[in-house]
Amino acid sequence: MSLQVDGLTVYYQTLQGDVRALENATFSMADGEIMGLAGESGCGKSTLSNSLILLAPPMKHVCGRVLLDGNELPIGRVEAMNRYRFKEISVVPQYAMNAMNPTRKIGKMIEELLRARGIEIRKILPELKRRLDLVELKHNVLKMYPIELSGGMKQRMVMVLSTLLDPSLLLADEITSALDVSTQKAVAGMLVGFRDQGIVKSVIVITHDMSILYQIADSILIMYAGQLAEKADTETIIHTPRHPYTKMLITSLPKVGVKHDERRLAGIPGKPPLLLDPPEGCRFRERCPHAHERCLQVPPFVEIAPGHHVACWKVGDKDA
Repeated sequence: MSLQVDGLTVYYQTLQGDVRALENATFSMADGEIMGLAGESGCGKSTLSNSLILLAPPMKHVCGRVLLDGNELPIGRVEAMNRYRFKEISVVPQYAMNAMNPTRKIGKMIEELLRARGIEIRKILPELKRRLDLVELKHNVLKMYPIELSGGMKQRMVMVLSTLLDPSLLLADEITSALDVSTQKAVAGMLVGFRDQGIVKSVIVITHDMSILYQIADSILIMYAGQLAEKADTETIIHTPRHPYTKMLITSLPKVGVKHDERRLAGIPGKPPLLLDPPEGCRFRERCPHAHERCLQVPPFVEIAPGHHVACWKVGDKDA
C-alpha cells in the first residue's frame, strides 16, 4: 500500500473549545491509485489533506498514525516532517494560482526552492524542461514573473513545482475550481499523466466537483462532518452507492442531457452539524431518512464488499 491512515483524529483549538474536524479516519491507498475526496463544505476534506503534510497550530494531532510506503510519518511534529515534504509527499494548494512569490521570476524561485533542499538547479534543469513540455509550457516561463502567466498557466506551473522531486503522494486541493471548463479538463488530464508516467505514485484529489472525479479518479472517499462515510471504486460510488448521504449527494447532481422538467434535482434537507459540539453517534442522523435508535452510536467504517467500505448501521437493510 502506498498510503495507510489508521484512526487519524485531528481537532482545531479555539477559545470556545476544540473543533472536532476529523475523527477516526481509517483508509488505505494502493500504488498508482488516484483517489477523490468529496463531500460538502466543512466536511473535513482539507483538514485530512493538511494533516498529511503540515499539521500545524491551531490544528492538534489527537491520535492516529499515517504510513507512506511502509514508513510512519511524524505528522504531529512540524519540523520532523520537513524531510518528507516535497520529496515524499507534496501538495498543489487550494489557491495554487496565488502560491508563487510575485516578486521572484519563476526560474529564480525554483532555484531557491531546490537550494533549500540541497539540490543544484543545473542538475535538474533538463528534467525541469521536460516537465514544462509535459504540461505544454514554453521554457521561457522560467524568465517570467507569475503575474505574466494566465490562470491556467500558473496552475500548471505549480503542478510542475510540486512534483519536481517525484513525490510518492501528491495532494491536489481544489485545483480546478477557478478554471474554465476546457482548462479544468486539461489540468485533470495532466494529473493522470503524472501518475501514468511514474512522476508520482498516488494522488488524492480534493474537490466539490464530482464530474472531475468521475473522469480521473480510480476511487472516491466520501466524508461528512469530519467522519468517513463511504469509500469504493468510482463506478460504485456514482452508480450504486450504499450510504444514505452518498446517495443523496449523487442525486443532487444534474445529469447531462436530462431536462429540469424530466428530473427535478433533490437537495439534502437540513445542514451539517457544528463540529464544536457535534451530535453523538452518526453525524448524519439528523438529516438521514433512515435514522433509527442505533444511530445514536457511531457506526464503524466496515468493508461490505472487496474495496467497498461504509459507515452506516442500516447499510445491509433493503431500504438503506
